[in-house]
Amino acid sequence: MAAKKSEAVQDAPGRWSQQRRLEFIDFRLRWDGRLNRRGLTEFFRISVPQASLDIAKYSELAPQNLEYDRAARVYLATDRFRALYATSGASHFTNELLLSALDGSHQSGDMLAFRPPVATVPVPARTIPVDVLVALQRAIREGTGLRMVYQSLSRAAPSARVISPHAFAHDGFRWHVRAYCHARAEFRDFVISRITHVDHAEPTQEDGAPAHDTAWNTELELVLVPHPRLSKAHRNAIELDYGMTEGRTVLTCRLALVFYVLRHLRLEADRVSPPEEQQIVLKNRASVDRIMSRGRVAAVSSASP
Repeated sequence: MAAKKSEAVQDAPGRWSQQRRLEFIDFRLRWDGRLNRRGLTEFFRISVPQASLDIAKYSELAPQNLEYDRAARVYLATDRFRALYATSGASHFTNELLLSALDGSHQSGDMLAFRPPVATVPVPARTIPVDVLVALQRAIREGTGLRMVYQSLSRAAPSARVISPHAFAHDGFRWHVRAYCHARAEFRDFVISRITHVDHAEPTQEDGAPAHDTAWNTELELVLVPHPRLSKAHRNAIELDYGMTEGRTVLTCRLALVFYVLRHLRLEADRVSPPEEQQIVLKNRASVDRIMSRGRVAAVSSASP
């Protein structure tokens, strides 16, 4: 568990602040087990004296975390090391590994001194036209509507639409724009890669204000538990796998995105799979289904507009 940050550094803003450099020291010590001044000077483009001051400050905050090896001329993490910052957690480390696997040119944000071999499962790339993304970004920033041409799966030919976009969303595989559809008079998800053309800005409508998107602004808890038909040993394994506490884990999700979560976790209401394949179930299924059924939330989120 990350220790409480010192008041002397917790309010320092910005990527190049001492706070950021102290987090870097903490991260390197935990995941590489060692640190030298060169790592700081190269990553942050700072002077050797400044790097020395940063290490001294870290030593003041956590003297038990590091010791200097005069022979190797490096600081080593001790057996009593306890991370000071949440940014030294496992999720940050694995995110660094994932970023390096997806982008071989990833260097400027590289927190790792040693990078183990990493591979990812390949997935087909989704093409997003830059001009479409720029237009959506501008419309969201300026609070305007946008005329576009959209290719849905429910129609043979592309159709012209006027939307008022207010947010982006990623469902784990592709990017969507959350927007008010002027034709249907409701908020919907539009797959960005299916937008074939964007035209001039259009005035928005009062009903299309982001504050009126109830499904986007409402958060719902999804309570996941091991499949009850699994053996006790297998349920214990699932609890470890998902980091469950007292036999469950809770995901907090925007109501508009719940459909995608359930689909990725293979928890759709009509899916029936053997316990060994399903592994987890939605404990609060009844309440989730009841909430999703209000106002056509499920249809608007899952249908191809």
